[in-house]
Amino acid sequence: MSQDGTPEQPLHVVLQEKSGSAIWGGVKWIVSTLLYAFCILTLVNLALESSGIMKAANKASEFVPEPMTTPMRFADVQGCEEAKGELEELVQFLKNPKQFTDIGGRLPKGVLLTGPPGTGKTLLARAVAGEAGVPFFFMSGSEFDEMYVGVGASVRSLFAAARKTSPSIVFIDEIDAIGSKRNPRDQTYMKQTLNQLLVDLDGFTQSEGVIFMAATNFPEVLDPALTRPGRFDRVVQVPLPDVRGRAAILKVHSKKIPLADDVDLTVVARGTPGFSGAELQNLLNIAAIEATKNRAKKVTNKHLDFAKDRIIMGSERKSAVITPEAKLATAYHEGGHTLAAMYTPGAMPLHKVTVMPRGHALGVTVQLPDADRESINKSEYLAEIDVCMGGRVAEELVFGIDKVTSGCSSDLERATRVATAMVTQFGMSEKIGLVAYNAEEREKLSAEGKRAIEGEVRAMNEASNARVMTLLANHREELDRLANALVEYETLDKNEIERAVKGLPIEREPIPTE
Repeated sequence: MSQDGTPEQPLHVVLQEKSGSAIWGGVKWIVSTLLYAFCILTLVNLALESSGIMKAANKASEFVPEPMTTPMRFADVQGCEEAKGELEELVQFLKNPKQFTDIGGRLPKGVLLTGPPGTGKTLLARAVAGEAGVPFFFMSGSEFDEMYVGVGASVRSLFAAARKTSPSIVFIDEIDAIGSKRNPRDQTYMKQTLNQLLVDLDGFTQSEGVIFMAATNFPEVLDPALTRPGRFDRVVQVPLPDVRGRAAILKVHSKKIPLADDVDLTVVARGTPGFSGAELQNLLNIAAIEATKNRAKKVTNKHLDFAKDRIIMGSERKSAVITPEAKLATAYHEGGHTLAAMYTPGAMPLHKVTVMPRGHALGVTVQLPDADRESINKSEYLAEIDVCMGGRVAEELVFGIDKVTSGCSSDLERATRVATAMVTQFGMSEKIGLVAYNAEEREKLSAEGKRAIEGEVRAMNEASNARVMTLLANHREELDRLANALVEYETLDKNEIERAVKGLPIEREPIPTE
């Protein structure tokens, strides 16, 4: 019989824990402690990384020059003869510094190489080191940024290593990654990077035998403090190669590629205006791969043409399923571009037209200039806009305005971009006048000024549309012939285009239809 407890006779209750409960409680405590510790350490790590302190704590690695197993020479770098001429005196200084210093001469502390991508800026820096036979320290801008923060110990070790092995060359590729114009909103460690670089550049003397070289594709974004005399004393332009430069580049890169007897590299050079040295090397490589796939012993003109078309127009999408209606619409679209290029004065000559899908496009019309163009006049710009409008006008003329496709969007973008440049940069608009505004300055214009520019650009495009509509209406029969030939053969070169427009037969087998 149970009894209730009283103050005089309390009840004693004994609780017996289940087996293993103490172990489970210990495990829960350990897991919760580790979870809290992980969260706290994560927050601390994020705070340190955002402030740049973690980067400053990285241990500097010892810098060693690149091994020159096969030194680069000026003969290995073609297409930039003027740049090589400017760098020749650096080679002479590195070979015999005393010859210059005896009469008080001083070489530049820094040399900045600028130009489009693929023109050989890095190769030129290596060639200077190879010709002079001096150590070559190479870093990219992104690597430099990782090491060049905080106390700058790793940076000083780089320059100390260069001084220790002088005469030597320190080369930073893509220096715009660390040398861009400073902004008050930049993070602290980013400003420390450039500041330390400026300090170390000032630490060099022209008699030490250490030359600092850098390369960039965007010299306009560099900080003025970096490009002033005393740091980068000389700026060397490395432009795209001309026809003779392209021929020399092709000759250098084709030394190990067996070419057919009828291959003339001078003709290939004339047909590749605007190509950089890197693109020409890629052209030969693609041609060699295509020859290997075809089990050919030598690279022929056919392989070189295939490589050029692939670079210019993109890879063929042979597996794409295109309906007959879409193929016909694309044929008329590209035919409009082609006839506009043929009959518009000032337009670049035609190279090839295709309705085979390439890249993101269902068809491509390619124009190539007869020679390198240093400048472009107003009639040539207007002709470029007319060629852009040719595709849309052909669709409207043949299928009606309600059947115009979205494939015209890229053409309108290009036409608008050219017209905008004519109005705002080249002073080719009588209404807007002789002015030049960059994008930042256009944003600061009044609402009335922006409306005037927009109206003039629209008027240029609409005038071009009207001109091309008249042109294609007058050549409607030729447009039909060309579109039918494109549907039948898919790709036409310049000679085949002329034969198709005249109604003459094309001397090859048509593409079979599925």
